[in-house]
Amino acid sequence: MGGESKQTSTTQSQTQPWLEAQPALKNILTQLQGGLNNTGVTSAENGALNTIVQNANNSATKYAPAVDNYATTLLGGGGATAQSGNVNDAYQAYLKATQPLASNTNYDPRTTPGFADTIAALTSDITNATNGQFAAAGRDLSGYNQQALGRGIAQGVAPTIMAQYNQNVQNQQGAAKDLCNAGNTTAGIQTGLTQQDLANRGQGVTAAGAATDAANAGANATLAAEAQRRGIPVQALGLLAQIGIPIAGLGSQSNGTSETTNQMSGVQQFMGITSGLSQLFGGGGSSGGGAVGGMGTAANMIKFISDRNAKEDIQEVGTLHDGTPVYRYRYKGQPGFQIGLMAQDVEQFAPEAVGQIGQFKAVDYKLATERSVRKVA
Repeated sequence: MGGESKQTSTTQSQTQPWLEAQPALKNILTQLQGGLNNTGVTSAENGALNTIVQNANNSATKYAPAVDNYATTLLGGGGATAQSGNVNDAYQAYLKATQPLASNTNYDPRTTPGFADTIAALTSDITNATNGQFAAAGRDLSGYNQQALGRGIAQGVAPTIMAQYNQNVQNQQGAAKDLCNAGNTTAGIQTGLTQQDLANRGQGVTAAGAATDAANAGANATLAAEAQRRGIPVQALGLLAQIGIPIAGLGSQSNGTSETTNQMSGVQQFMGITSGLSQLFGGGGSSGGGAVGGMGTAANMIKFISDRNAKEDIQEVGTLHDGTPVYRYRYKGQPGFQIGLMAQDVEQFAPEAVGQIGQFKAVDYKLATERSVRKVA
């Protein structure tokens, strides 16, 4: 048997989620569609955003001038060297008060005010005492009288001269030391004032940035609020999409038209006929022809979606008697937790228990647990 075969075929296929789950899924989709009308900014959110903008504008108006003035003052040194003139004047006054003593290195006691009067008085006292003694003995103006007088004056005046000399040295060196210390103190104060001036200028740079921030606070708050006004609806739509898109993917639909002309042998024509019957009765799987394939499609109606890709928060909680893992999980986008198997585990030892619903694998729990039941028996 042989000949030419020409076929024109139109195919249409549609898959839907598990029949008993469809009412719940439709209810979810209905609620999602209602939520699409509520993704905008609420009046409460809008009021809060307006309050933020208003507060920022009020703060900028209230504090920006003060911050700007503060920054300007610091950039000018903050008045740190304002007392520099007074400090220098005080040093100059001290310098004048210690002159010429601090710079005088002439230690001659005779130049000391009052020293000559002291020596004169001391010499007179010694002379009177010595001459009186010799006059009483009737030997005044004798050679011994003059010798004793000279020795007495030398012995009496020398300590006074030495003491005055040492005092002059001490006074001059003390004044010079004090003047040096005053110079160092003045220099330290001036240096400190200069450093504070520089520090104030550095703080002024920072404050200038704060002044700019204060001036821009209102505008920045407006930008942030507008970003929220745009972002809140997008975020809400994104959350709805995370729930709706997986549900929408549970079903699919396809249409197609094809026309073929083949020169087939009798055997090929027979195989084509049987293949067409298999497709007609819902087959197409690798496990058999039309009748077996039809039963496979019917069997998919009692399978539950157990694809790992449809689940999240997956955690193993135990095993069946045959060692098949049992998991706790949530379907993606759903709040409630479930207990069950994973299609990827089951198809390793019971592929006949695994089918396809849309893009997800599904499990016939009766077939999947037969091995565990036999273990118990």
